[in-house]
Amino acid sequence: MKTSHIFKKIIQYFLQGLIILAPIAITIYAVTALFNFIDNILPSLIGYFSPDLLGVDANGNPKKIPGLGFILVTLIVILVGYISSSFIVSKLVDLFDKILERTPGIKLLYSTVKDFFEAFAGNKRKFDKAVLVCIETTDVWQIGFITQQELHEFGLQEHVAVYVPQSYAFTGRLYFVKADRVRLLTDISSTEAMKFAISGGVTTIDDETPHPPKKGENNVLT
Repeated sequence: MKTSHIFKKIIQYFLQGLIILAPIAITIYAVTALFNFIDNILPSLIGYFSPDLLGVDANGNPKKIPGLGFILVTLIVILVGYISSSFIVSKLVDLFDKILERTPGIKLLYSTVKDFFEAFAGNKRKFDKAVLVCIETTDVWQIGFITQQELHEFGLQEHVAVYVPQSYAFTGRLYFVKADRVRLLTDISSTEAMKFAISGGVTTIDDETPHPPKKGENNVLT
């Protein structure tokens, strides 16, 4: 067997192993980094308010209990989500929400973060209507998501707002395009459409169940 052939085989096996291990390693790294970040919050807070509760290590820093901070933060988030469904608590949350949205300086940061999370999850989720949009030239289509169907405040009566995500990035662009240049995607879910767009089209679409348009909607928005 020639040396060049052996070298090509080694490269082939290396790339094949990289394809298998890279997504696993990146996922583990991201989860571990998030875990450690959240887990470091609790000792710092307890050490600040009650330095003697956990004690300190040899360097004088608050002792860490692995996993405790992550578990506590997760439970608090779940608890807040649970109690926020009650009538009284929901009214208090709405009141606090209005106060933050009217506070100078805090308003911009709070409203931006809130709208970002609501765009991906919750009852006000925005990225739930996947479309194909023709923007730059005829018969060249991009995957996007309708975020607003009425743009009267911008003086655009026949346009809709479409967010187009970029591949391998958490960024994207917002376009105002005429409704006749937008086609609703009804054969795949918005989640699969987002995954397909972010991956640059290399991922496999798992959702094969068609999603018929709602009453009053067509494949082409008009």
